[in-house]
Amino acid sequence: MRLFLSCFAMLVSSAAFSDDVAVTKHQDVVFAHINDQDLKLDLYVPKSTMAPPLVVWIHGGGWRAGSKSKCPLTGLCQEGFAIASISYRFTDTAIFPAQIHDCKAAVRWLRANSDSYGYDAKRIAVAGSSAGGHLALLMGTSGDVPELEGRVGENFDQSSRVQAIIDYYGPSDFVLRGKTQPERAYTDKSGSFALLGGKAGERLDPKKEMLASPVHYVDKGDPPLLVFQGDKDETVLLDQSERIVDVYRSMGLKARLVVNAGAGHGGKQFFSNGNFRHASEFLRKHIPAASALRSTP
Repeated sequence: MRLFLSCFAMLVSSAAFSDDVAVTKHQDVVFAHINDQDLKLDLYVPKSTMAPPLVVWIHGGGWRAGSKSKCPLTGLCQEGFAIASISYRFTDTAIFPAQIHDCKAAVRWLRANSDSYGYDAKRIAVAGSSAGGHLALLMGTSGDVPELEGRVGENFDQSSRVQAIIDYYGPSDFVLRGKTQPERAYTDKSGSFALLGGKAGERLDPKKEMLASPVHYVDKGDPPLLVFQGDKDETVLLDQSERIVDVYRSMGLKARLVVNAGAGHGGKQFFSNGNFRHASEFLRKHIPAASALRSTP
């Protein structure tokens, strides 16, 4: 009941994201409470689309920083999509799998409360960058894996599965990372070391690396995947994106890798121009608006 009431106690405002698309923003909505910490999300719902599909954004920051307030995909509201930008616990509070437990709790909450906010809970995609890309991949590939579902929040009658995944330069295989990028995998230079409970002078437990690796969970029921990566990325190597796409294709699943020549780890180019069009077209294909479905012969 506490969470339900908090939905209506939030700050609600209207904002114009363009001249012709008005967006209602619901800010700092509490979707779960754990260990004296409120987990919150921001919702952006276009007024021009009835029951728009929903894209859940997971921010990056090495699993130890970042903010839901900086969502680079709000422009998708102009394309008829609602956006939910979510928070999760950082590694100074809890190590893996707490982060994916929080993300799945957010999706369950979003499904349970879709009627109150006016988006379509049957059509949900997940997207994220860097650490958020890793969590987006894991969200999409680990549906119904008990160890990764967790018991955060409420709404356990709702599914945490999603219908499409967009990954922006997120790690997909920590076992591989330990082989090709040990200077990041096994030191504090990368947030993944703390994420997996690493301690100075010790190697990570391979079982923990596998547990947190999205490639470990890919099966034939997984949703379509779109991956963006820079070929000059020295933070998360290109082999991480190639790995998840190769595993997807080996299963006969739909996957596309868009490599940005000369790009490093992140930057506005991943969310603008051609890359934005790729993301929008992917979403329109795999989580189309209900009106588009009705108009299809």
